[in-house]
Parts: sequence; C-alpha cells; structure tokens
Amino acid sequence: MSNQIIDKEAGLREELRKIIDPEIGMNIIELGLIRRVEIEETRAHVTMIMTTPFCPYAPQLLEATRRAAQDYLGVPTTIEMGLEMWDPTMMEESAADDWGLF
Repeated sequence: MSNQIIDKEAGLREELRKIIDPEIGMNIIELGLIRRVEIEETRAHVTMIMTTPFCPYAPQLLEATRRAAQDYLGVPTTIEMGLEMWDPTMMEESAADDWGLF
C-alpha cells in the first residue's frame, strides 16, 4: 500500500471522528465501528458495524459515514454494514478507559 493511500486513510479516520453515535455520545472511530477502508484511485469502500444489531440510528450513521468519506476522499464511496458483532474491546484504548471498561 502506498504512503499516499495510508495518509488518506489516516486523514479519513480523523474526519470520521466528527460522526457521533447519538445513543452513546462517542464518535464512530473511538467505538471501533469502522472495520475496513479500501481506497482506490477512482473509488472507495468502507465496512462499518453498529454497536447493536438493531441500532435505530444505523441508516443515518451509515449514510453520514458514506457522505463524509466521499466528501473527504473526493471519489465515489460505497458503504457496507459488516456482520461482525461489536464488543467493547473494539474501542480505542483511551475511549475504553474513559468508560472504565478495562
């Protein structure tokens, strides 16, 4: 993977910190909801999970993430809801510490 792609992914992850899960009040990066990012020259694809299987905010979070990624990267972006089950160990270490989980 080129350094340019690595830099774009790091920048995208910072941009996605603006998207807050309204039920939990933490951003989707802190929660570990972004599971995979694929960036190519002409398109991008993001795989994301929710904290619960029946998250009532899933459609809005998925669309906000897709739109933010597309705006930041400047290429058509698709989003997929992954099947992986979320658990608190997926959170960033500092976010989990704030919750007193570990």
